[in-house]
Amino acid sequence: MSKVCQITGKKAMVGNNVSHSKRRTKRTFEPNLFDKKFFLSEENRWVELKVSAAGIRNISKKGLNEALKEAVVKGYIKSY
Repeated sequence: MSKVCQITGKKAMVGNNVSHSKRRTKRTFEPNLFDKKFFLSEENRWVELKVSAAGIRNISKKGLNEALKEAVVKGYIKSY
């Protein structure tokens, strides 16, 4: 599976490593991802998601069901 958060849609970005001599080489900035299980109480089952730290905060703020609905609307996941 790719390195993309299923709640926020965060993915790897490309940038530069800059040395003291200002020499630039390409690098990637990876999101802070976790494989985490959440209990979906409406359907009485566990859902396993690959979420970033920001995604976990988003779920705890809005609730799992609302966060999953928004992710489906934005196209980050197909269904849950």
